[in-house]
Amino acid sequence: LPCYDQGLSSSLNLYRNSPNAGMVEFQEKLRLQHENSMHTELEKLLTTAKPSEAEISRKDFEGFKKLFHRFLQEKGPSIDWAKIQRPPEDSIQPYEKIELKGLPADVASSLNKLAVVKLNGGLGTSMGCKGPKSLISVRNENTFLDLTVQQIEHLNKSYNADVPLVLMNSFNTDEDTKKILQKYTHHRVKIHTFNQSRYPRINKESLLPVATNMGLTGENEEAWYPPGHGDIYTSFFNSGLLDKLIAEGKEYIFVSNIDNLGATVDLHILNHLMNQPSDKRCEFVMEVTDKTRADVKGGTLTQYDGKLRLLEIAQVPKAHVDEFKSVTKFKIFNTNNLWISLPAIKRLHVKNAMDMEIIVNPKTLDGGLNVIQLETAVGAAMKSFDNVLGINVPRSRFLPVKTTSDLLLVMSNLYSMNAGSLTMSPKREFPTTPHVKLGSSFTKVRDFLKRFESIPDMLELDHLTVSGDVTFGKQVTLKGTVIIIANHGDRIDIPAGAILENKIVSGNLRILDH
Repeated sequence: LPCYDQGLSSSLNLYRNSPNAGMVEFQEKLRLQHENSMHTELEKLLTTAKPSEAEISRKDFEGFKKLFHRFLQEKGPSIDWAKIQRPPEDSIQPYEKIELKGLPADVASSLNKLAVVKLNGGLGTSMGCKGPKSLISVRNENTFLDLTVQQIEHLNKSYNADVPLVLMNSFNTDEDTKKILQKYTHHRVKIHTFNQSRYPRINKESLLPVATNMGLTGENEEAWYPPGHGDIYTSFFNSGLLDKLIAEGKEYIFVSNIDNLGATVDLHILNHLMNQPSDKRCEFVMEVTDKTRADVKGGTLTQYDGKLRLLEIAQVPKAHVDEFKSVTKFKIFNTNNLWISLPAIKRLHVKNAMDMEIIVNPKTLDGGLNVIQLETAVGAAMKSFDNVLGINVPRSRFLPVKTTSDLLLVMSNLYSMNAGSLTMSPKREFPTTPHVKLGSSFTKVRDFLKRFESIPDMLELDHLTVSGDVTFGKQVTLKGTVIIIANHGDRIDIPAGAILENKIVSGNLRILDH
């Protein structure tokens, strides 16, 4: 069932929302007309594909047609709120309970049945960077990709195991990522890549593709999109890599976003998966963690029609959004760290039984054209699998870097790094992460780095807000709550060696070289 934008095209609204039963035939004709027009346009586009890409593009379009068909078929808000229940107690296990089981002597045999999949389709544009987000430096010149490779190599060396790394790229990131992969040739980790599908953006009014041909440049630069990480199941299968890994004896994949630095392979969860009775094998595990005020928009787990199911904010009827955001009713959210059975993915894909809600994502292109893109989320398929489980993990397994505010945290002495893994410094007395809010002058990584001569000591920081034209000298220490606000036209230079504890700094402070 789709998650709606409120202002969809007028013709679509006409047949979705018409109360008149006599309109049904008209609606059906209109739906078929939209579908036939779409098929005609897609065939035209395929005639412009390069011979080497024609087969891949045809497979992509087959997937897109299924999504578009469902989009036209389905009506109304995504869920019946009255049916939503709290998940049963035993459906979400506390991590501590799983950890208590300890680890077997032979960890390698479990590791050899695992592959790590990182979602690597995103660009660094929101942080002002060109190219794949995974190639942004986050710690001591190491990129997200470097840290991932180091983590898995460390596992393989420590346990004499063979855990491969699989990157799900998109047409936006594939070329740049492949160039960089050459530098890992001598690391002890096999790296595979496959590409997410490439779907056409649709004009919101005509419901037809905006692309004029299969090209990715010029007028077609904005005509395509990767359709969300729910596409992993189809594109993984189509690439042949799913069958290859099953043939190599792999049973599970651990899937996570490449920008979540907390998403490392957890041996206790892996051990739990491998030690289920064969008829009760978990096919899908979602790591969840306790909600804080910062996570109120995150997807949560509910019981719906007798199945454990992911509920996203986009699916919630407007009248219930505040209830959804409540930390008391829905106490956990999805980290998007998932453990999924490979044979189960194959079974569901072959049967065409992977059920994921459609997310309708409205966009405005640079020229002002309103388009929609149809997407799905990887966690939404949860309800299609058997023996699914939520595991309530420590917050440390959710450390995403979405903004330069997050980047400041992971670059600081709050974290120490070992073999590519970041852990909270033992010198910090309480395990919560400080709340950091940097203003628009810090949005781009390049500008952010210019404003810090060195990253401040933040071991005792609770809250930092910085707004306006502010720079930090070397070896600054921040403690408690620190708010620094330079009004328009002012500039504040925090002097080298300054210790700010529970301070509000405003006005104008210039420090110039003499």
